[in-house]
Amino acid sequence: MSQGLLALGIEGLGLNLSAANIADLELFLQEMGRWNQVHNLTAIEGEADSIQLHLIDSIAVLPVLRQFLKAPNPKIADLGSGGGLPAIPIAIVEPEWHLSLIEAVRKKTAFLQHARGRLKLKNINILSERVENAAMHQKGQFDAVISRAFTSLARFLELSLPFLKPDGLVFAMKGKRADEEMQEVCMSDWRLLVDEPLHIPNLSVERRILVLSPMRKSHPSL
Repeated sequence: MSQGLLALGIEGLGLNLSAANIADLELFLQEMGRWNQVHNLTAIEGEADSIQLHLIDSIAVLPVLRQFLKAPNPKIADLGSGGGLPAIPIAIVEPEWHLSLIEAVRKKTAFLQHARGRLKLKNINILSERVENAAMHQKGQFDAVISRAFTSLARFLELSLPFLKPDGLVFAMKGKRADEEMQEVCMSDWRLLVDEPLHIPNLSVERRILVLSPMRKSHPSL
């Protein structure tokens, strides 16, 4: 894996990462690439695309997360984590944060378990079940919920609500359909706090981060 290519992308994000962070991020991509050859974790192949579309895309949200998550050890749920994006790159860079990766597909949770052990990540928890089922025993436990390419925004918000503490936040990583998806959201239930583009170095694909908070303070029964 080319450290120079990875470092180039990171410099473009303005993040101050250690050499150990970079080494662990590269190791994660190596393991994902190796598993992907057999288990088809993701359709994106090739070093350059993986770095830009997977890893850099995932950590590009860190400045926004840091802006809102002021607690020293915030708890974050990654819904439909897939191959661990964005949760594992975030967990590598922020070892004091606690992330729960919720994924129903067994071959993907097997990779997540492998990656946790390979990277010695003690700050992640992996739940091998459907998001709706996980919500039943994780109600009101999280400071934030995040997702990357999981489902529509309206559905993501609906699924996120049971997980959130009363003052919890939703971080939605979206692409060019963000405006269209926002039209389907009932804004009497949600407050839009942030809607801004994410700059991914050397990548022309549109990326957006939306931050929303629920208007109501109590969670409906599941």
